[in-house]
Amino acid sequence: MTRDILIQLVGALTLIASYAIKLIGFPEQIQKIRKSKSTNGISKSLFVTSFISFVLWTVYGLLKEDWVIVLAQGLGALVGGILLFYIWKYGQQKE
Repeated sequence: MTRDILIQLVGALTLIASYAIKLIGFPEQIQKIRKSKSTNGISKSLFVTSFISFVLWTVYGLLKEDWVIVLAQGLGALVGGILLFYIWKYGQQKE
């Protein structure tokens, strides 16, 4: 297997694994918050730091013109932003 094929394979696997987290794990948390209308049991600091990390990685990928990074991390920024909106919305109701 040549190096270029290996790079493409690992890049594709990276996207798949990254999408699994962002399309299964985060939406599950969003549903939990929407159903319960509560942020109890949700680690706000984890999702805030994750969101910041996704945004910074996306910007880095754009600067490097690395579309694997942009696609993987950009989706995280989008879904993470939605999750933070619901954390903010339902966290406000408690106060």
